[in-house]
Amino acid sequence: MHQGGALCWEQAWPNNTCRPQVGAADPELKTSPILDEDEEFSLDLELESGVCYFNNVAYRIGQFVLSGNELLHCEERGLWVRKGEMRADQE
Repeated sequence: MHQGGALCWEQAWPNNTCRPQVGAADPELKTSPILDEDEEFSLDLELESGVCYFNNVAYRIGQFVLSGNELLHCEERGLWVRKGEMRADQE
C-alpha cells in the first residue's frame, strides 16, 4: 500500500501529512470510482473494498491524493471522493 515517499507533493498540510501526486487515471489500469462530494453512489455497485485504487496502486481508507490539481479522498467502500482543487498559488 502506498504510504507517500518520492511521489509526494510537497505542501504544508495539517499533521505534516503528504498527498501523493498520482497524475491522471489510466483507463487500462485499476482505478476505483471517483465521485463528486455531493454525488450519491449506487448500492448496486458491488464494491466493498478496504482500499482505493489509482492506476493499480492501493491507498488506505482516509488517505488523500492529488490527481493533477484535483484533491481526492479515499472513503469507505473503496471510493474516491473529490474534495476540491489545489490552485497553483497553494503550491
